[in-house]
Amino acid sequence: MTIEKFKETFREMYKEGFKAREEVLGEENVQQFIRNTNEFNRSFHELAMQYCWGEIWNRPNLDRKTRSLINIALLTALNYQHELKIHLQGAINNGCTKEEIEEVFLQCAVYCGIPAAGNGIATALEFFKEIESK
Repeated sequence: MTIEKFKETFREMYKEGFKAREEVLGEENVQQFIRNTNEFNRSFHELAMQYCWGEIWNRPNLDRKTRSLINIALLTALNYQHELKIHLQGAINNGCTKEEIEEVFLQCAVYCGIPAAGNGIATALEFFKEIESK
C-alpha cells in the first residue's frame, strides 16, 4: 500500500465516521461535535471519528441496534452517565425499545453491580422523560 492510498483510507474512514455518527446520534450531535473541536482536541476528535465511528460502527458482523445495546451495557458498567445519555438516543434511533434497554440494565445489575445499574436506570429515566416532553 502506498502512502497516498493509506492517507486516502483514513480520509474515507473520517468521512464514513461522520455519516455513521449522524445516522446513530443525529445531526445535532454531529454539529455539537464540530463546534466543540479546537486545536487542543482536534487529533483526539479525528481519532474518535475515524476509528470509533468510521471503522467500528461500520463493521458488518453486528448491526447497529446490537452495538447500541452493547454500548449501553459498557457505559453503565463504567458509570459514564453523560455518554450513556447520548447513546440512549442512539439506541432509540437504531430501533431499540425501552423494554430492551431495561433488560440491559437488569443484565448489568447482575454482572456490574446494583449501584452501576441503578445509576444507568436513573439516567435512562431522565432521558425518557426529556424525550417524552418534547
